[in-house]
Amino acid sequence: MTDLARVIGAYLDHLTVERGASPNTVAAYRRDLAKYSAFLRDHGVDSIGSVSPALVADFAARLRTGADEVAPLAPASVARAVVAVRSLHTFALDDGASQHNPAAEVTPMAQGRRLPKALGIAQVQRLLDTPDLSTPSGLRDAVLLELLYGTGARISEVTDLDVDDVTPLLGDPSLGLRLFGKGRKERIVPVGSYARRALEAWLVRGRPAMVERAARHTPALLVNSRGDRLSRQSSWAVLRSSARQAGIEVEVSPHTLRHSFATHLLDGGADVRVVQELLGHASVTTTQIYTLVTIEHLREVFLSSHPRAHH
Repeated sequence: MTDLARVIGAYLDHLTVERGASPNTVAAYRRDLAKYSAFLRDHGVDSIGSVSPALVADFAARLRTGADEVAPLAPASVARAVVAVRSLHTFALDDGASQHNPAAEVTPMAQGRRLPKALGIAQVQRLLDTPDLSTPSGLRDAVLLELLYGTGARISEVTDLDVDDVTPLLGDPSLGLRLFGKGRKERIVPVGSYARRALEAWLVRGRPAMVERAARHTPALLVNSRGDRLSRQSSWAVLRSSARQAGIEVEVSPHTLRHSFATHLLDGGADVRVVQELLGHASVTTTQIYTLVTIEHLREVFLSSHPRAHH
């Protein structure tokens, strides 16, 4: 095994074990680094410490233009490949496999901002109406959907909740829900009456029936059919199934409800900095992309409604 192959293997293991990257992310990085490795071999380089900044820049340029051996990629794929190469060399430097980082000055190409996709209020209402409230799993699904849309929480923030996190706010409507976002950054979000009622029904009639099947006690708020903590993957499956039942034809993910939460708040007149706090964004710039969605919505209403909108 060459030095280059060994370092790439160690880096991919690092992504999986220490960084907790998803299988899809690791698979994408593996493909990107296989292209990079083949490119370096074609240039007579088989050691990570022998890579020059010029070679890294040349690889990135070939990805963008489709020159010679490397097939052209979409802008997003080029950006991801450059990030993979930069991360590999950072890892090699930190790990002592290289004395320099030849990729430090190579940056991912800028991409156009993609507007987040939000559901309409009627679509969200159909989605929230799908759980069968006569069953324990239906009561759980109702809580999951109400919290995702009602608080704008990330899927991991909801699945990480314990019973003790929500019981205080059920007795005091003035209390908010404490969530921990990226980097364990804490924020408090208000919880509306619909989500509170869903939580009460789940804790009284649903959760006790489902935790009876558990092999061991769990503090988790949301549990699966075995009584264990509900995973992000299972939560996503619940959401997709509910979207199909609701007749929603567009692809729906947990982030779709987060996008919908933000968009509907801004449509209703909320200040962008309030929405920033509710979403847990470090910068208001991240939140401002939602204002573009509402502006586009206003434009559509204007074009379809105002007599002087069309020539």
